[in-house]
Amino acid sequence: MRKITSILFTLSLLITGYAKGQVAETPDLSALYKSIDSEVNPNQKSAPLIGISAGRTKTGSSVVQWTYIEAVVKAGGKPFIIPVIKDATMLRDMVKDLDGLIMIGGEDINPPYYKEKAIPKMNDIDSVRDIYDFTLLKLATDRNVPVLGICRGIQLINVAFGGTLYQDIPTQLKDKSVNHKQSEPREVGTHTISIEKDSKLAEFLGVTEVSVNTMHHQAIKKVAPNFKSVASTSDGIVEAIEAYPNRSIMGVEWHPEGHVSGGDTTMLKLFRFIVKEANTFRKAKELHRRILSVDTHCDTPTEFKKAGLDIGKREENQVNIPKMEEGMLDAIFFAAYTAQGPRDKVSSQKAVDKIEKYIKDTHQQVENNKEICGIAYNTADLIRLKKEGKKAIFIGIENGYGIGKDISNIARFKKMGVNYITLCHTKDNDICDTSSDTKHEWNGLSPFGKDVIKEMNRLGVLIDVSHVGEKTFWDVIQLSTQPIIASHSSVQALCYHDRNLTDKQMQAIAKSGGVIQICLVDLFINKDRKKASLTDAIDHIDYAVKVAGIDHVGIASDFDGGGGLIGCQGNNDMINITVKLMERGYSDEDIAKIWGGNFLRVLDEVQKGAKE
Repeated sequence: MRKITSILFTLSLLITGYAKGQVAETPDLSALYKSIDSEVNPNQKSAPLIGISAGRTKTGSSVVQWTYIEAVVKAGGKPFIIPVIKDATMLRDMVKDLDGLIMIGGEDINPPYYKEKAIPKMNDIDSVRDIYDFTLLKLATDRNVPVLGICRGIQLINVAFGGTLYQDIPTQLKDKSVNHKQSEPREVGTHTISIEKDSKLAEFLGVTEVSVNTMHHQAIKKVAPNFKSVASTSDGIVEAIEAYPNRSIMGVEWHPEGHVSGGDTTMLKLFRFIVKEANTFRKAKELHRRILSVDTHCDTPTEFKKAGLDIGKREENQVNIPKMEEGMLDAIFFAAYTAQGPRDKVSSQKAVDKIEKYIKDTHQQVENNKEICGIAYNTADLIRLKKEGKKAIFIGIENGYGIGKDISNIARFKKMGVNYITLCHTKDNDICDTSSDTKHEWNGLSPFGKDVIKEMNRLGVLIDVSHVGEKTFWDVIQLSTQPIIASHSSVQALCYHDRNLTDKQMQAIAKSGGVIQICLVDLFINKDRKKASLTDAIDHIDYAVKVAGIDHVGIASDFDGGGGLIGCQGNNDMINITVKLMERGYSDEDIAKIWGGNFLRVLDEVQKGAKE
């Protein structure tokens, strides 16, 4: 930081020195170059890159006030001005490199964007900037880049995530006690705001009341879902919102950059906070470039029935290659799933045929996008695909009903790429009893089920105990000669559900050498499903690590099959898990284990133990 300031000061002297009598009358280019070389420290670690959105002049030039840049530099960030363009591809390429983003103030937002009819002659609109800002914000939040919105920026965030605005405070609000469109300089505080004491904003500012300025006539009316109002004025206008603790997004109505320019150290903390968030995000990205990350369960093959669905495009479903790229996820298991049906010979064969079709459809989807992804049969394939810049698609079967009554189907499906079989789903089948069925037909494994376990051990196919009943679980533990997995299960002690694992079960999986993949399904994570969040999921990971050990825990989304939490709604959000684990103090080594190292170790061991 001192080096940057020193360089700027030296340049200033060289350029303006003649007028001030501080340097030679004639600017010296050699002296300038020498000064630059002496000031630049090649060993100093680069600061996080903070994008700053721009406004537009009437002639179309992109502009940013110096105070925004100054505040970022003072906070230890590296400012990068993003020009006002509508080319989404160009903006995407810029956003990919950002560690943080600041959305600055400016014109009004066109009311149709928040489903309101414009009040005549009330709004100062720039349609081009609206498109630019919403595009930039979407691309950044798709990647979970930390965002700070200022004035117009907070309003953009609120509208983008489903909130509404007052088009004009004086016209639409009865209380006239606060003038929100001030004329004083931006460094001058004109009114006091109250900050919620339990908010992230209060935490890093260290105060619950502060004097601010505002230069706007629009403001938040209805706060967007999954955000909360954390500061307000005496007339009730929302002055700050945040999405913490689940997403790194915050907005403020005032102009903190103006205060910082005037020497305010409290407001400087706001910029230091976004720089700190950006630095953590950058470290998470750097870690993902080095490690192997695996999501061990999704139900995306069930989405293939939708006409034209292509995993190579950024579709509305939760799992596709663009979203994997955004979330920096290396690999995912596509589960060929079938619900439990009648168990007669004909019905069982239909289930086998359905599973086979899902597997073939998965291969076809990958073939159609072979430039960006590939089928992985083992860890070596994953490593190779990552080196090639491609995503890896593994295959599993959810519900052993899909092998029918013919045990030879296990070997057949393995040759097609299947690496694990979830023994059952929500009803008892020919293999075993499930956790969700009260019949307990077999009191654990059936005779056929015991043969299935032995055959999976022989072939090197992972035995998945997610969904199994407790007696089935202990039968598998006793019978299997190889480590077992729970491909998508969570912790029963934190959220009671028959699908979740007890402490004893997790310890038994660990003792077998296996792994528990924490599942991101709301009803497995929090009894109040509407409040189930990424923070809750991290609690489950923490608990499982304490009970089973750091070498026996992993991650499974169950996306496209019920998965999704506040703060983690698709593969693009998986980077948030890494950020939260870093915030909880997990080392890079431990995060690497959780993200794939543990599961891949088990996969390697089971495959090496095959006796086919």
